[in-house]
Amino acid sequence: MTQPEIHPAASLYARELAEGKLGRREFLTRVTALGLGTASAYALGGLAAPARAEEAPQGAEDAVLRIQTEVRPLKDPRTADWSEIANITRGWLEYLVEYNRDGSVRGMLLERWEANDDATEYRLHIRPGVTWNTGEPFTAADVARMFHYWCDRDAEGNSMAGRLAALVDRETGKLRDGAVTVEDDLTLRLRLAAPDVALMVNLADYPAAVVHASHSPETMLDTPIGTGPYLPETVRPGERAVLVRNHAHDWWGARAEGFGGATLERIEFLDYGTDPASWLAAAERGEIDMLYENIGDFIALGDQIGWQRSEVSTGSTVVLRANQTALVDGRAPYADRRVRKALQLAIDNEICLELGHSGLGTVAQNHHVAPVHPDYADIGPTEYDPAAALPLMEEAGLAAFEHELITLDDGLTMRSGDAAAAMLRDAGLKVRRTVLPGSRFWSDWTAYPLSVTEWNHRPLGIQVLALAYRSGEPWNESGYANPAFDALVAEALTVADAETRREVMARIERLLQEDAVIVQPYWRSLYRHFRPGVTGAEMHPSFEIHLYKLGLS
Repeated sequence: MTQPEIHPAASLYARELAEGKLGRREFLTRVTALGLGTASAYALGGLAAPARAEEAPQGAEDAVLRIQTEVRPLKDPRTADWSEIANITRGWLEYLVEYNRDGSVRGMLLERWEANDDATEYRLHIRPGVTWNTGEPFTAADVARMFHYWCDRDAEGNSMAGRLAALVDRETGKLRDGAVTVEDDLTLRLRLAAPDVALMVNLADYPAAVVHASHSPETMLDTPIGTGPYLPETVRPGERAVLVRNHAHDWWGARAEGFGGATLERIEFLDYGTDPASWLAAAERGEIDMLYENIGDFIALGDQIGWQRSEVSTGSTVVLRANQTALVDGRAPYADRRVRKALQLAIDNEICLELGHSGLGTVAQNHHVAPVHPDYADIGPTEYDPAAALPLMEEAGLAAFEHELITLDDGLTMRSGDAAAAMLRDAGLKVRRTVLPGSRFWSDWTAYPLSVTEWNHRPLGIQVLALAYRSGEPWNESGYANPAFDALVAEALTVADAETRREVMARIERLLQEDAVIVQPYWRSLYRHFRPGVTGAEMHPSFEIHLYKLGLS
């Protein structure tokens, strides 16, 4: 498969960037996902290159950095369902590629890759000189094994099989025969059943951590084998986790150009619960150096104590969803579209943004595709008509039904849930609020009949839709199953041209609105504060903390 220096689609994306059809971040995501290096991508788009300091910040040796974050129980990486889990395992479990703040995708364990003209074949080149911390070489055979591991639909909770659907045999639920071919120790080829524009960015998402052949979820802390520069010293969910620098391991990043970090001797993740007031109090007491994130009114407090603020506009959001398969007293109330539509009619998304996130974001349109996504189609909002909500609920025979709206006890989803519940009550609907601690909420988050959950940014809108609303996917918390929707998602994943895909996305977005699948009130900007002197801690669109970039000056 002989490739031109610049993929034909990359030149198309450069024209769309110049014509204003693509944003800067989206352009970088698309062209680097096709294998164009970051520097070449900036040059092709006529963009100013990023500051060198963000790629490889300098810091003091033998330093200790303390990060406020929820410390969740670790699990098999392909089943990980929150960024906080992966931010700890990133110490020793690395990724083939990495999604960065500017939208670019760069190689980690892969040195580079190429795609053919229609993106049905990819040739992956392993970074030379990478070893496991056991001393074994990291080779193409390890990557081929990972595709078998990721593409196993029988593994409960494995979201990677859905992300790599173009490599999965529909009948067996396993990696398709001939989909992956090892050419030599440092090269392998992927053959997709259909083009998939999200392939490389899906390999950067946090469930795609690369594990050793001996990996077992039960022993991953006892025998933490990986390719990264740190090792876990302790992980106590709800309390703390500690990573220490692995001096016995010759980490490849110390030799590769543009990496060169991992200067910290020790990284401590400290759990102060879900109340942002406790995070800021810990910062003022000098107990931490960096927040996982900051939200709402506490952002101004972070400024006031003199900490540095980092902000990024994203496709992160909260979603109020009714689970169409959940039973309440033997009945599935939210299987009825009229019930779901009544919820939509009663809730003003702008009020949810103001009360839930202090207005720090933009109002959304109840279809989970953001203006920052390159495939976003502006089809307008759904109707807000609270007076029509109760009659519709009466028509469904559920006027007397009490809805139990469940949220986590954090600041963001709790306040958004409170705002939504108040508006539902104002519309004449009966609502009971239930607020759960994280230990209870996350144990069964996909099964609640009615809840508000937080969703991370993904580089492409179609990624989110395939993960969250396609029939049978592990993260489909709404229980939505519509063959017409599934067919449109499959079509959109094959379309490389932004304008053409946007036309398909408009049909998908309208279908989600018409079926009243969710109330998705706003898109939020993300904020992080860290004390002066911390380097490499800028807020990532997907909440990722790239540990090797962190330092203390």
